[in-house]
Amino acid sequence: MKKAVITLLFLVVLGAATAAGYRVGRGELALPAWVPPQVTAALAGLLPARAVTPVSTEALNDYEFRLVSPQARSGEALVAVELVHKPTGKPVPDAVIFARRIDMAPEDMGMMTAPLEPQPADKPGTYLFKTNLAMEGGWQVSLAAKVPGEAGTVQGKLILKAVQ
Repeated sequence: MKKAVITLLFLVVLGAATAAGYRVGRGELALPAWVPPQVTAALAGLLPARAVTPVSTEALNDYEFRLVSPQARSGEALVAVELVHKPTGKPVPDAVIFARRIDMAPEDMGMMTAPLEPQPADKPGTYLFKTNLAMEGGWQVSLAAKVPGEAGTVQGKLILKAVQ
């Protein structure tokens, strides 16, 4: 029984140390300020190098979301957004929009959200969403997409005005 408890305690401490070391290596957990820099450097040398290589975001700056119309009627509405390659001015078809949100952040009511459901669009590079704009005023449309052939994520925040 005593051996089982000691083994279990050892495994718990080993797991906690491994998790803490992993978080330190990823920069998610900071060591206390009183730990000397020599110890921090020695510990960092024992940790594996980061597996993630940094992604250049320069190419992502070549893309931009644009509202087809800056206004929509309050209530049930369709919001059309284009994803454009800025250097050529051409729409970008086949992007995968994986994150979307609409809220009233421009009116200091960011907690007021509405559904933003994808709909089929008839034009390549145009992405259509069905929503319910419950109030008149400014609505922020936030989108994130993966563009074929590009590493990283294209993000955009657009302001839509809901009118009567």
